[in-house]
Amino acid sequence: MKLSNPPQVKAIWLFVTILFIAFLFVPLGKMLALSLNVGDGMGLDNYKSIASSDSFKQVMLNSFFVATVSALSATLLAFILAYTVHWTNLPKGFKKVIKVAALLPMLLPTVTYGFAIIYTFGKQGLLTQILGFQLFENIYGFQGMWLGYTIYTLPIAFLLLNNTFQYLDKKFVIVSELMGDSSLRQFDMTVIRPLIGTFAAAMIQCFFLAFTDFGIPASIGGQYKVIAIELYTQILGASPSFEKGAVVALFMLIPSILSIAILWYVARFNIRYDSVENIDLPSSKIKDRVLAVLSSVILFCLLMVFAVIFIIPWIKTWPYQMQFSTETVSKVLESANLMRVYKNSLIVAVLTAVFGTLITYFSALLCERSGLFRIGKFSIQSSALVTNTVPGMVVGIAYLMIFSGSAIANTIFIIVISNIIHYFATPYLMSKNALAKMNLGWETTASLLGDSWFTTLRRIVIPNSFFTLIEVASFYFISAMVTISAVIFISGAKTMVLTTKIVELQHFARFDEIFILSLMILLTNICALILFAIMRHIHSRRLYRTPKATDETLIAPTTT
Repeated sequence: MKLSNPPQVKAIWLFVTILFIAFLFVPLGKMLALSLNVGDGMGLDNYKSIASSDSFKQVMLNSFFVATVSALSATLLAFILAYTVHWTNLPKGFKKVIKVAALLPMLLPTVTYGFAIIYTFGKQGLLTQILGFQLFENIYGFQGMWLGYTIYTLPIAFLLLNNTFQYLDKKFVIVSELMGDSSLRQFDMTVIRPLIGTFAAAMIQCFFLAFTDFGIPASIGGQYKVIAIELYTQILGASPSFEKGAVVALFMLIPSILSIAILWYVARFNIRYDSVENIDLPSSKIKDRVLAVLSSVILFCLLMVFAVIFIIPWIKTWPYQMQFSTETVSKVLESANLMRVYKNSLIVAVLTAVFGTLITYFSALLCERSGLFRIGKFSIQSSALVTNTVPGMVVGIAYLMIFSGSAIANTIFIIVISNIIHYFATPYLMSKNALAKMNLGWETTASLLGDSWFTTLRRIVIPNSFFTLIEVASFYFISAMVTISAVIFISGAKTMVLTTKIVELQHFARFDEIFILSLMILLTNICALILFAIMRHIHSRRLYRTPKATDETLIAPTTT
């Protein structure tokens, strides 16, 4: 069926293309050219200098090691939680608690993780005070980063595994029992093998996030150097070098590109069932109790790390004057400077959610619901793939190199654009998948009735995409509230957001204020999720006269 191709389609495609050229490909091209810049000519000297450096080799080794170990531990813990949710007969309420609690860390910026770990496991930490001894000999460096990365990436691994578990056919458990398989063989055949592809995807995604994250090593890395800190030092350190910084940024792309290739390869291990039967599993009280205890311990440890965020701001001087005090909170709330930063964050998040949703939705619309020429669709899809491989820090560095000194440097505008470009891939795929499922005959029928393309969108397509639009807006809003990797390079004194303010406060050791700002981010994101859930609930009632919003609406994105 041939779709219409009105002039508005070409105009939107032209706008999206110019946007990607100006704010993605030109900055990346500038960074590539700068990496080749040697004196008066072009060459590979910068690459040779960086690659032959023993310190850089150690940095890369550290990055790969801590990211790999964290990915393994996060995937293992996420599997236990997802298995408990789908493969036990525990109460539904308990399973809902697991689903919500496992995702809560995603509502905080990663830079907060490090400070929370220090105040929990450090020499004067909350847990150390309770236990009377220190669990980790040295929380700065590898141990602290491993813990932080595990907490940071666990929700992502859980989302992936939890989603795949929904499509595993439980009737094969019954078949396996009838065939007399041992428990180990049954576990292998009905759970492990169907999940091999998802296991690989979860570990690769966790590795990629840990490898490119800046917040955790900036707060708790100590002398254990990783590539994110090396990149920051090269650009904003005591002896900045844009050329070497560009080389380090391009090295950061290597695991990104490899991860895409490996994900494409492991997709062949995914198992598809003709139908999925959601039957009750054979009862096993021992297994259920063991998994309930394990899941409770994991969630308790996960959430305990963040307990200090709620406690420290209300203590006069931790740990020397343990009296309850509202002095710090009052000082922050009365500070015009901090409240201006909070206002900046809100403005950035709202603008990112509004314009990000419009741009990604119309980009997906061009590919799925229009007669746009093939090269036009290919250009949008290729751009989405590129944004998926470029870490936030690389986007920030590229913008710093090309827009520094221009009229848009250090403005809210450039921060919003960087967020939209950085996070484009996921909401684009969400929109594209939703639009692809709709009947292609709607536009043709509407055209025969005399409706224009825009009228068809307004009356039919957009109302049927409402839930997807809400999810995309939610994704962009929370991503903008917690992101730090790109904005650390492009925000100015007047456009500073909460996450960059937290990094600044770190240099003055004002941790009580850091926790208050983190709390403000957390509460803002929770309020936003509740607001989006209410909007979805109201729309559901209008459509079906019955509530459709579920706890799945509390799914939040991951960002760095």
